Amino acid sequence: MVDPLSAWWAQQLVLCDWAFSPDPTAIEPSLAVQRLAEMEIADRGELGWQLIEAFAPGAVNPLGHLESLELLALSVAAGWLPVEQARAWVARIAGDICAHCNTLENWLVALRQARGVLGWERGDDGFLEACHALSTLEREGAGITWEVLAETVRRLPQAPLWPSAPSEQAWRLRAAFAPVLAAGADEALDAPQARAFLADEWQVHDRDGLVRLLLWLAGQGDRYAWDLDATRLLEASVEQRDAWLAGQKGGSVASGKVLLGFLSRGETLEWAAWDWLRLVDLAYAGLALGWLAQAEADAFAHHALDLITRRYSDWVAMVTAYQRGRSLFEGSDKMAELDQDWALLLQSPASPWREPLKALQDDANREASQAAMRAWRADARHWVLALASVREPELLLRQGPRPSLAESVYKDAQHYLKEVLGLYPDDGVAGLARYWLPAQAHHLNQLAADADHSALPSLVTPFGKPAAEGLAQRDALKGCSRFSATVHMAEKYAFYLQMADDSGEFDADGLSRLAESLRGVLGRFYPDARRLLNAWACWEAALPEPPLEQSTPVSLAHEIRWHRDDPGSPFHWLDWRAGASWQEPGPRLSLPRFTALALVGPLNGGAWSEPLPESAREVSAIQEWMDGHYGLQDGEALREFLDFLLSAGDRQEYQINYAPYTLNAARLASEIATLESDDCSEDERNHLLRLKRIRDNEAGCNTFDMAAWDIAQAVDLAIAGRQLAWLSEAQFTSALDQSATLAAKHYPGWQAYARGLYAGFSFFMGETEERKTFLSSFREALVSWLTGAPPLAGPWASLDFPGARPRHWAPMHIDTLPGDARTLH
Repeated sequence: MVDPLSAWWAQQLVLCDWAFSPDPTAIEPSLAVQRLAEMEIADRGELGWQLIEAFAPGAVNPLGHLESLELLALSVAAGWLPVEQARAWVARIAGDICAHCNTLENWLVALRQARGVLGWERGDDGFLEACHALSTLEREGAGITWEVLAETVRRLPQAPLWPSAPSEQAWRLRAAFAPVLAAGADEALDAPQARAFLADEWQVHDRDGLVRLLLWLAGQGDRYAWDLDATRLLEASVEQRDAWLAGQKGGSVASGKVLLGFLSRGETLEWAAWDWLRLVDLAYAGLALGWLAQAEADAFAHHALDLITRRYSDWVAMVTAYQRGRSLFEGSDKMAELDQDWALLLQSPASPWREPLKALQDDANREASQAAMRAWRADARHWVLALASVREPELLLRQGPRPSLAESVYKDAQHYLKEVLGLYPDDGVAGLARYWLPAQAHHLNQLAADADHSALPSLVTPFGKPAAEGLAQRDALKGCSRFSATVHMAEKYAFYLQMADDSGEFDADGLSRLAESLRGVLGRFYPDARRLLNAWACWEAALPEPPLEQSTPVSLAHEIRWHRDDPGSPFHWLDWRAGASWQEPGPRLSLPRFTALALVGPLNGGAWSEPLPESAREVSAIQEWMDGHYGLQDGEALREFLDFLLSAGDRQEYQINYAPYTLNAARLASEIATLESDDCSEDERNHLLRLKRIRDNEAGCNTFDMAAWDIAQAVDLAIAGRQLAWLSEAQFTSALDQSATLAAKHYPGWQAYARGLYAGFSFFMGETEERKTFLSSFREALVSWLTGAPPLAGPWASLDFPGARPRHWAPMHIDTLPGDARTLH
């Protein structure tokens, strides 16, 4: 039985100088390929463009349709297209012809007129004779008449022109670069330039490199830097925008001018489609090259579709965003060319974009793509990468398979760890525990809870008021009370963990265990990416950290909020399933232990973590300090001195050698006069200076109990002794417990303790050129510790003094230290 559509197709090919054959595709494959090349059709993408262009909006395109019929026959013969898909195109072409031409003669006239417009460029190739032959057949009722054709077209169901299985729908997006005509992909037929393009433009040479690139386009891409620039420029004055442009270099200058042009005319600042459409194109290249399996490539394409449909309502919105991205990338405003560049895909009746954008994806393929993206980032290493990338955005180029790192990366990481962080390879993975600071997070949580209830410490202290900058930071904590502060500490820890990994000098398995621990903690405290990023942005805005080379604090809040709001950010595609059992990367202090450590006060930096045994290098420096300041050379001597400090200490020397002078002013004056009249030894000179302090009651030395000076020294030395391994865990705990008990016996609270500490610090300090500077700095530190301004100066403001009644409000979340009687959870 004759197939009317195939027979009509064969008849039309006579107009292309083909010999008549019942089968329009009966041509040798090699000849078909040769003929396609002669027609400048090098691959299926170009074939797709030709077919779409044949259906340009408006009147019928006679020559385009006729050429398409020939191309389709050649493509089937060459093995480029399955015959069923070619028939769908032939049916659609026949339908369009019949819709515009009522008779064969109308069709032939349209063809002759179109050829006439071209000036018969192809010469006399028998076209008129073929027209005459077809007219004769029509008059005789032979072959497939126009009436039979119209009836056939009317009865045929409209088959899809493009691959339309649910898993294939996402590939319609690739029409932005080249239409995908057939399922699957072949390097020669679909991406002949892909290998060279990936190598030259992206420096990608293999599957792993491609996967990393695809994950980067999905999760960050070019849009990240543009979005951040736009956000900051929106907040900037005209002068600041000009200064920003002046600071751009190389190709960034042209891109900067385009961005400022967008801002000046109120252009929508949206361009993510630039990344996500390229994601589809490169995934297709990976499929064609055999670097991606079909399911993998489909997942990337559907991931792009998922992201696009979250951001854009229709095709026009998508291509407009892409055009903005292209403009920024090329440094030339292309928005005036939008209609010209995209009219064919947006308006052609045969465009793969005739389907509504939001109708392309079903739930099954969306969920499969989401699972695949999470699988690529399932390793806990991706948590570290994501957190650290906010400080170092280029780290997101390492998503997916681990890349090989350049030697410069190793060296930079090694330098950072040693010179900035003070972490050395001989510290081992265990050395990273000192940078896990849950006590610091507890302190911030407590300050935020107190701020929310207007229960922060008084700003009036015996030593003055805090500076305005520190006070502003403390006041800003009120807005953070809803969010656990662990992420503020953990993101820095993640960066250190990444640097340790990059250095190549630490045990990889150990670092992996720490990454897993980090994931467990954050997954427990934050139920999803949005909650974590909201918390991080809130704390970062309140506590911006000054970079090492600057004094002005710089906040990462914009970067954090970008990750929160961009649906492709890797934070949204991490594995958030917290394990049933989890362990923190470092020890979590109990609240009483943290309070006891805080007794060291400004004698040392805030003790936010349990002291750990140090490396040989640090041990040497600590031993030198112990010997130089206290003459202590081993653990036995330290333990004896701690017993002395806690039982008697410098306060006893004051009581025995100096307190009696407060009862006899005449004797005090006589002693001072005698010492001033003679040449003094160093010891006599120190004694004279202390007598004068007694006379003047300097720093309240005669008024305030100076036991705090001994307690703070004892805690400071106990910490050092633990770092030297001169004290066992039990001995260290005993020293802290005794210190806390002694503090509770002597003082009712932190202010009284601070007075005693300052009095002892001032009284027993030797006379040096820096004495005034030291005392001034110590007073300022005491103000900060007492008021919590700035919040991270020290922890007194968040802690109840040993033995005192609880006065703080409970935080709203579970991120607290064990032993907190106010915990609500």
